[in-house]
Amino acid sequence: MKPLIAAMTAGLLMFGNGLLPDPKNPGGESTITQDENTTYVDLAVREKITITGDGVGRGRGDDYRIPRPCWYEPARSGEDMYRFLTDPRTNARRAAIDEESRLEFLKPFEEKRDADGFWWVPNYDQNHPDGAACWGDLELFVFVPTGTTPPSGITPEQLAHIARGSLTVPEHTVRLNPDAKSFVNLDTWVWAEGIGETTRTVTATIPGFMSVTVTATLDSITIDPGTSEDRAVTELADCGTTGKPYVRGGTFSCGVRYLRSSIDQPGGTYTLGVTSVWSTRATGDVAPFQLAPVEVEITRDVEVGEIQSNVRP
Repeated sequence: MKPLIAAMTAGLLMFGNGLLPDPKNPGGESTITQDENTTYVDLAVREKITITGDGVGRGRGDDYRIPRPCWYEPARSGEDMYRFLTDPRTNARRAAIDEESRLEFLKPFEEKRDADGFWWVPNYDQNHPDGAACWGDLELFVFVPTGTTPPSGITPEQLAHIARGSLTVPEHTVRLNPDAKSFVNLDTWVWAEGIGETTRTVTATIPGFMSVTVTATLDSITIDPGTSEDRAVTELADCGTTGKPYVRGGTFSCGVRYLRSSIDQPGGTYTLGVTSVWSTRATGDVAPFQLAPVEVEITRDVEVGEIQSNVRP
């Protein structure tokens, strides 16, 4: 068996131009070792998905997991792929192999030069624990006729999930009144500041094929007093999207009323949490649909004391 064919059989699929997609570095460069010779390998098809928008890297995400961690995506036409694989500039660093094996490898690509369709290649979510293993079960090249999608091929719905996984929203600041210290049975007003714009968008695109935009819209906040119901009552009657800032003489309608002192708690405080909740919606080359909301929690410590009084006749 020829050395190149043996390498293919072993699963080290090395191509005539020295290609080996590296699951730890898609789109990048890696090395493999074969028979004491090191071959430098480049990924034939650079990653096609582009991620843009004001919701990329400008706040906090929520470790969203896409439902399927790997997929095929369209890469090159038959003619473009064949030219790439036979271009001397692409093959400049290819390790010397016998011409018979090289021609055997190129045969399916030559047969598809004029075919109506595209070569699809695998990709995967590097942040998913099953991503690399899922990638390893896919073929490295699949030719797909125009207008069709292969099994495990990327869809607009999956592209929406990829956009959702890249979405970040602003980190807010928790404001309280009283601010420094609260007291048992005293209304503690709670609101969020620093959010700014209440919408964020991320667009995931495969140029020339499909594009999906996910928009996050601030819906509400939730309040966790940091203790059990027998020690605190949460009021959410009129919190709006960011809570209700304190107004002298105003009606208390968003916050916490602590029923017990925090003196017996670790550090002598309760850890109050305020979570901003952002609904998400996908639009573009897909029937609009809702995805899981983005939820970002910010906490702060709240000291709660007791007011002692003596009643005398």
